Amino acid sequence: MEEIRIGIIGGSGLYEMAELEGREEVQIETPFGSPSDAYIVGTLGGRKVAFLSRHGRGHRLMPSELNYRANIYGFKQMGVEWLISASAVGSMREKIRPMDIVFVDQFFDRTYKRTASFFGEGVVAHIQMGDPVCGKLADILAATAGEVGCRTHRGGTYICIEGPQFSTRGESLIYRSWGVDVIGMTNATEAKLAREAELCYATMALVTDYDCWHVEEEEVSVIQIIEYLNKNAENARAIISRAVQLIPEKRDCRCGEALKDAVITDRSMITDEMRKKLGLFLSKYETGGKGES
Repeated sequence: MEEIRIGIIGGSGLYEMAELEGREEVQIETPFGSPSDAYIVGTLGGRKVAFLSRHGRGHRLMPSELNYRANIYGFKQMGVEWLISASAVGSMREKIRPMDIVFVDQFFDRTYKRTASFFGEGVVAHIQMGDPVCGKLADILAATAGEVGCRTHRGGTYICIEGPQFSTRGESLIYRSWGVDVIGMTNATEAKLAREAELCYATMALVTDYDCWHVEEEEVSVIQIIEYLNKNAENARAIISRAVQLIPEKRDCRCGEALKDAVITDRSMITDEMRKKLGLFLSKYETGGKGES
């Protein structure tokens, strides 16, 4: 299969874009299990892209049920280097209104049920996450969103909660006091795994509501979220259709070498089974020397 440099992960409204030509479904199995769904591969703006429905078509999987590792591994296996994430979020700031788009640059992870690393089982890696989003990809998306006419915010902190329940009002008010900007249930986990996989990852946080802290607004409801999601999907499709044409063929950011010095396990102690399981990530760094990355 032809290598695909650009990946998109989000809701079903994205792969239904009329601009996506030559669509085909690609089923992938990974050492970490099955992804959420088949990848939809096609051409967008002259670039080959792969789309994955994060929760599966028909929204069948809860945030805690997603096989995040398989989803990211599948993109990596296809050759993806740039991964665009689009997801619904609640606003934690008055100035960030429903239908706005926030291009976050930080995450605060409050999840506790999910596996957020490819490593373990005798292999230890400590990845740097000080800047968890690829600034170059976020800049391209934010600039394109401005051209499309969307109200945008560049930068901000996304707090990732376990779900599937929305926050209590007490939780929401505490999160606001911590200085976060938007709230969601998936992107921090994706960002960690994308960094381990050396992908350039950026989030388009599509605002649907004010969570439940804003007493002058209606409390968040699924009906309201779906209504705004459908409206936001149109904007997201327009942004992505333009942005993919601006993504460089070659990367010059640090995302592509994130694992270079991260694995600290003595190479002689890594089992053949784990070498095979992690080969997609580690093969370019394998020299056989003790402590080398």
